[in-house]
Amino acid sequence: MWLLYHIGRYTSFIFRVFGKPERFSIYFRNFFLESWNLGIGSLGIVVIISFFMGAVVTLQTAYNFESPIIPLYLIGLTARDSMLLEFSSTIVALILAGKVGSNIASEIGTMRVTEQIDALEIMGINPSAFMVRPKILGMVFIIPFLTVISMFIGITGGFLASVSTGVLTAHDYLYGIHYAFIPWYIYYSLIKSVVFAFIFTSVPAYFGYYVSGGALEVGRASTKAVVVSSVLILIFNLILTQLLLA
Repeated sequence: MWLLYHIGRYTSFIFRVFGKPERFSIYFRNFFLESWNLGIGSLGIVVIISFFMGAVVTLQTAYNFESPIIPLYLIGLTARDSMLLEFSSTIVALILAGKVGSNIASEIGTMRVTEQIDALEIMGINPSAFMVRPKILGMVFIIPFLTVISMFIGITGGFLASVSTGVLTAHDYLYGIHYAFIPWYIYYSLIKSVVFAFIFTSVPAYFGYYVSGGALEVGRASTKAVVVSSVLILIFNLILTQLLLA
C-alpha cells in the first residue's frame, strides 16, 4: 500500500508540474537558468569521472588480455563500447542523481518548511510547476550534451592512458575505436540519459515538495530522494536495455 500511495501521489504531482503555465516568459527564463545551474554546473564532475573511467576501463581490459591470438585493437573497441553503452549514460546519471538530486530535494524541501511554497499557493501560483518544471526540462535538455561530452572525454582518457603506459599503440587504439562501429549505440545512450534525467530531477522534487517538519526532515528527504532515484535508474536501465537492444 505504501508503494501504491507514493506512485499515485507522484503521478498526480507530475500532472500538476506540467499543467498550464501562468506566464510563459517566466518559465522560459527559468528554463535556461536551471539548464545552466544544474547542467553546465555539473560539467566539471562529468569530465573528471568520464576521463578516469575511460582510462581505467582501457587499462583493465589491456591487463586482462593474456591470449596472444586476441588482437590488441579490441582494447580500443571495448573502451569505446563501454563508454557508449553504459558509463556515459548510467554511471554519469548515478553520479548526477547524488549531486543534482540532493540539490533539488534540499532546495524545494527548504522552501516547503519555510512556508515559501504556501505563499506561492496563496498568490494563486502553481508552485509545483513554477519550481519543478524548469528544473526537469532544463536537465532533460542539457543531459544529451553532457552524455556526448562524457563519451568523447572517456574515449580520450582511454587513449591517453593506453599510449602513456605503453600497453597499446595509438594506431591500434584508434583502429579499435573505428572497428565495427554501430551508430545506434549513441542514440541508445542518449535515450537512456534523457529518461534518467527525468528520474533524478522529478523524484527528488517530489520528495522535497512533500517534506514536513524542519531541517532534519529536509536532510532525510534529500537522502531518500537520492537512494530512490538511483534504484529507479538501475531498474529503468535494465528495462530500456531490453527494449532498445533486444
